[in-house]
Amino acid sequence: MDGTDRQRKTFVGYEYKEIVTDSSKLSFLLDGYESFGWEEDERLMESAAAKNPGLQQRAVLRMKRNRKIVNKVELTRLEKNFEACVDEIEKLERAKTSTATMYAIILGVIGTAFMAGSTFAVTAQPPYYVLCILLAIPGFLGWILPYFLYKRITGKQTEKIAPLIEAKYDEIYEICEKGNKRLY
Repeated sequence: MDGTDRQRKTFVGYEYKEIVTDSSKLSFLLDGYESFGWEEDERLMESAAAKNPGLQQRAVLRMKRNRKIVNKVELTRLEKNFEACVDEIEKLERAKTSTATMYAIILGVIGTAFMAGSTFAVTAQPPYYVLCILLAIPGFLGWILPYFLYKRITGKQTEKIAPLIEAKYDEIYEICEKGNKRLY
């Protein structure tokens, strides 16, 4: 085959984007960004996988998009809305456990304070055994109950926040649909 039989490749200028995310969200983000004209850059994905074969939790999504894409301004605006919604979903996911964690830690610290009081009561001269027992009971409860408190508050927060997260996902799908319509 000589050089005259080959078809010439037309030059396409690309812009590139790199996103570091949890590996569990990789497919979701890739599907979303494809609605705005981005495509996965396979060459870079292979090289990143070769460099970090044990990388499980965090993933790097490398994408490219034609610089001369039609409706680029509108697609970029929709893309920013998409990213804002994804950020809000992450914040809502963290909000499910943040309040529960705070209350569990506070109760654990209070239990530790009671245990410290119990320890001081038994090591005092003369030892106050009754006071030691009276302070040890809420101390042990303060160490045991945070787990159950955490589970209960997390359950309530999940019930309260789940509809908000679903509404954000619906908003994301509408944004992606608008972006996909602008591509063609």
